[in-house]
Amino acid sequence: METSNHQKTRVTVQAVIQAPVEKVWRYWSEPEHITKWNQASETWHSPRSENDLRVGGKFLTRMEAKDGSTGFDFGGVYDVVKQLEQISYTLGDGRKVDITFVNQGNETKVVEIFDAESTHSIEMQQAGWQAIMDNFKRYTEVF
Repeated sequence: METSNHQKTRVTVQAVIQAPVEKVWRYWSEPEHITKWNQASETWHSPRSENDLRVGGKFLTRMEAKDGSTGFDFGGVYDVVKQLEQISYTLGDGRKVDITFVNQGNETKVVEIFDAESTHSIEMQQAGWQAIMDNFKRYTEVF
């Protein structure tokens, strides 16, 4: 799908996690947890992660195929950090990502909206980001 610079396509993924918002926030933002859930499939992993969760702070997560055939750094700079409520950041390529954490008592709704890139189809991007979100949900609910 072709998009112009004037109108970016925004894609939404979400999940309701059976855990309080404090735990969800911690597991979403602490590198020792990020490396456990941040992959779209079993053939990928995130061997390392750095996260300075504050406005102007940077984050970087290394994502690699487990067989070593390919990998990339996923990183950016935080624009908004509202404790237990919202994280917004700008990726290295200028795309924006907004995440909201909705406290629903013993469960938390996480909604992530991101600017699509132009290399892969919207459907493929949504499926990949949703797979990562689903891994986050599984990991957070189990551990």
